[in-house]
Amino acid sequence: MSISIFLSYPKPCFGSQKAFVDRIFGQLVERGFEPRTLGVTDYDMDAPLTAIRRLMLESNGLLTIAFRRTYIEKGTARLRTDIKTLKEESVDGRWLTTPWAHIEPAMAYQLGLPVLILREKGVLADGILEHGVVGLYMPEFDLDQAVDDYVAAAEWKGIIGKWEGYVRAVVDRKGRPPQLY
Repeated sequence: MSISIFLSYPKPCFGSQKAFVDRIFGQLVERGFEPRTLGVTDYDMDAPLTAIRRLMLESNGLLTIAFRRTYIEKGTARLRTDIKTLKEESVDGRWLTTPWAHIEPAMAYQLGLPVLILREKGVLADGILEHGVVGLYMPEFDLDQAVDDYVAAAEWKGIIGKWEGYVRAVVDRKGRPPQLY
């Protein structure tokens, strides 16, 4: 029996992103998971947040892929700040991902689900995409490199193995009766 997990990613806008999703999906299936994505494997007529919550309650973990979506050719963070402890920061040549790559992991975290976020190289590391926010190391992947090289690397094997252990622990705990003390 497959273990249901929530696989979150924006609709790919580059062929390399599509290939990456397909490869990660395959890796998850090989490990005994059933990756579920709203609008791809699952559909719901309710408001998006309601549908996402419902799907997460049926899942045992979340893996988010933060793809590049919006390019900032020239930009500044904290423009004209007047707080002495803050500085303006250039975000020239950086990418933003979809807001859902922040919202869905935050929702999963609040439910106590294991969260793994993969961030594409060049995506601005802010909000939930900052290192250490959800606790588990957040790997960055480079789509200029072969996807097969990424999933064969020790970094991927280590992080997916650790996350898998957390997910399997959720499955185990869900099957046990509540403890009184």
